[in-house]
Amino acid sequence: QVQSVEESGGGLVQVGGSLRLSCSASGRIFSIDVMGWYRQAPGKERELVSLITNGGLTNYADSVKDRFTISRDNAKNTVYLQMNRLQPEDTAVYYCFAHQSNDYWGQGTQVTVSA
Repeated sequence: QVQSVEESGGGLVQVGGSLRLSCSASGRIFSIDVMGWYRQAPGKERELVSLITNGGLTNYADSVKDRFTISRDNAKNTVYLQMNRLQPEDTAVYYCFAHQSNDYWGQGTQVTVSA
């Protein structure tokens, strides 16, 4: 069972730059069905960014397709989000998500893209 989910890798970047987020789940885990990322910008609702199944199936929000790439290491229960060509509208708190019977959320990591 998942005990915790923890993100890392946020920060400040200029427009057009790149960042890589990482998220690791800990606990007595055999396999996590789905892992991924959501984000919440100031004054807006939390929205889906990208998800990946333990079989490698992925989906992306239209706003990040062709710029962001999600991947995961099942052996490490870790998911990554490579974010390229970042834009100011990508500024948000990014939350890691894991689903294994229940939903688990990380505390969030801030991504700020400066113009």
